[in-house]
Amino acid sequence: MATSNLELCNLTARELVALLESGETTSVQIVTALLERIALIDAPDTAIALRSVLAVAPDALESAQRCDTERMQGTIRSRLHGVPILVKDNVEIIGLPGTAGSTSLVGRPVTKDAPLVSRLRAAGLIVLGSTNLSQWANMRSPFSTSGWSAVGGLTSNPYRLDRCAGGSSSGSGAALAARLAPLAVGTETDGSITCPASLNGVAGIKPAVGTVPSEGVIPISASQDSPGPMARTVGDVAALYEVLADLAGVVSTVEKGARDVRVAVATNLMTGHPATDAVFHEAVNRAREDGMQLSDIEVAEPDAEVGADEVTVLLSEMFDDLTSFLVRRGGTGPSSLEEVIAFENEHADAELPFFGHEFFDMAFATGGRAGESYAPARARNLAWALEKCLEPALHEADCFIAPCYSPAWKNDLVLGGSGSAHWSLVTQAAAIAGWPIATVPMGLIDGLPVGLSIVGRPGAEATMLAVAAHFESVLELVATNALVPTFIGPQRG
Repeated sequence: MATSNLELCNLTARELVALLESGETTSVQIVTALLERIALIDAPDTAIALRSVLAVAPDALESAQRCDTERMQGTIRSRLHGVPILVKDNVEIIGLPGTAGSTSLVGRPVTKDAPLVSRLRAAGLIVLGSTNLSQWANMRSPFSTSGWSAVGGLTSNPYRLDRCAGGSSSGSGAALAARLAPLAVGTETDGSITCPASLNGVAGIKPAVGTVPSEGVIPISASQDSPGPMARTVGDVAALYEVLADLAGVVSTVEKGARDVRVAVATNLMTGHPATDAVFHEAVNRAREDGMQLSDIEVAEPDAEVGADEVTVLLSEMFDDLTSFLVRRGGTGPSSLEEVIAFENEHADAELPFFGHEFFDMAFATGGRAGESYAPARARNLAWALEKCLEPALHEADCFIAPCYSPAWKNDLVLGGSGSAHWSLVTQAAAIAGWPIATVPMGLIDGLPVGLSIVGRPGAEATMLAVAAHFESVLELVATNALVPTFIGPQRG
């Protein structure tokens, strides 16, 4: 019996590959089904208006046809050959905006694919489009609303449309949950894959910095930025990670399982939200009962100086790196951070209707890496992250786990910020050190997903994904189809 378009949209990448291999469907049929769904629920003029997809690739169907022809000829480029993927719009892709959500980059065409995109194409994946994001990857204002950009508007959470989709890879997380694509690429500096994965009930990993090439990614911080894979299952994340990192053996490591992996539970890194922390404890108990090796540890927590130093580092690096990117991008428009600030002031109606660009002003004042504050702040930050936090925490463990975020909070463009959100401090040390962090759904609270995060050493990404897959299997959220968005409209309370 033929697979309907809706059924195709609901399938994981692995399931789609099985249909492609059997000849029961084609990449053209899959792409057509996804484009129809995007037009039905994502566009601003639709009833749901999810706003997770910022632009559709003009050559998506052409690429799908090419993949089908190659498959018929016996050319299979990877295990994901012919599978569509969405990519965050701070990644440069020929034919797509590559704006990071800013109108200052509109009309400045991308002339070269980012290396990570070249890897996707070489592996036979089909770039379906680009996803909306928190503008400039959420490093513009402390009062920002995650998921809003001047170009794409506000991305909603597909479980409840008045709630946050997380930042800054909000569109990637929401689009996956909404079945607009089976795979997506996000980027993370500190929490930007972790948060939308948790809030949208999907899996993802920020690999160690440098593992996936960041050239062609609109930057914040060379020491902390990392693109990474996102999907609805850990197995699909692992397969996409192999492509992005140009590595073999990740999927086989995940399939081998995590029973011999030493996992520590960071008992002090709770969210402070009682229901979320209770779901985490239940997930830990179920994993213990299933035979996972779990020990309890306490992990050093950051103080105010650690947070201030991280901000100094990020702003200093952004001053240098964003200017270098703008010069290389070319075209008509701002070619420095100072000119971006001026542009946004001149176009305040579009760029600054809800919050300002205080972080940009602060970044300009740092003077970049040459400024007197940068080097000591970076040294202190690294010393804390490595010597006081991560190395002691992993002295007798391969990775440690903690809850990450409470359920999605309500969006508020007037007051901004994260309102009643609660989160743990699990991302910060890994972010500062450039170490990897993975996230997997661990449960639902009042119908809203919450996630569990896993921190490990650089090079341990496959092991961390094996741990994530173990939790995915034990908790059975994917197997029982518990993680299906409901698109509930705005509610009181």
